[in-house]
Amino acid sequence: MPFETLISAPELDALRREPGALCIVDCRFDLANPEAGATLWRESHLPNAVYAHLDNDLSSPIVPGETGRHPLPDPDALIAWLRSQGVSDDTQIVAYDDCNGGMAARLWWLSRWMGHAACAVLDGGMQAWEARYPLTDRKPTPKPGGNLSRQSSLLACLSTADVVESEDLILVDARTLARFRGDEEPIDPVAGHIPGAICLPLIDNTGENGHFRSQTQLRQRYTDALAPYADKTPVMYCGSGVTAAHNVLAMCHAGMPAPALYADSWSGWITDPHRPLA
Repeated sequence: MPFETLISAPELDALRREPGALCIVDCRFDLANPEAGATLWRESHLPNAVYAHLDNDLSSPIVPGETGRHPLPDPDALIAWLRSQGVSDDTQIVAYDDCNGGMAARLWWLSRWMGHAACAVLDGGMQAWEARYPLTDRKPTPKPGGNLSRQSSLLACLSTADVVESEDLILVDARTLARFRGDEEPIDPVAGHIPGAICLPLIDNTGENGHFRSQTQLRQRYTDALAPYADKTPVMYCGSGVTAAHNVLAMCHAGMPAPALYADSWSGWITDPHRPLA
């Protein structure tokens, strides 16, 4: 059975020793220093892990005044990049980072967007692996190009127009409560949130040890939060559509229907100064 939401460090260690196609992807990234993740990967990483750069590999170029900070990648370019890493239709992808899955969830979401379900986030991230197993600075062994094909998307993705025009949505903000309230805004030029949204910070999907909370706890969290909006479709958003995928992952891991993602998120919403703010 493929891993489709989370995978533990022991499960990954066992998996990499078995026959079968496996692609481990280091997704570490620092918004304040975009090249820091690649530098860290060169210094040490999981054995045979390749590196995915959020800006270059997992996003498309920003269109000023139109898109958010991390527009979704061109599907053909994404497929081509995955193939270049040896990914085929039967490949198990495992994404990891060092920030509780906040960046790795982007690759997980994109994989499912391409219709490839066999992608999981390493629970506890690089720290969980390093606590049990060695890291390496050796470059991964090059793999032959894969033959991954694009299938029907397994997730819903909404545009700004979708969000503006629909009255049947409940927007869920994955940012911190302070950013949601507009008390602080360290990244985007405008503070606040989209009117009508509620706040469920992604950090609360995990415990103090950096591991995701149990499926029961996650199911209770989202069931309770969304109960007052039972007649609406939940849509996750964040600052730029990256970490909101963490909330999508949490709900899927809890066995709940996958919520939609507003890809442009807050940074896309505020490109039009005429849109309402709260």
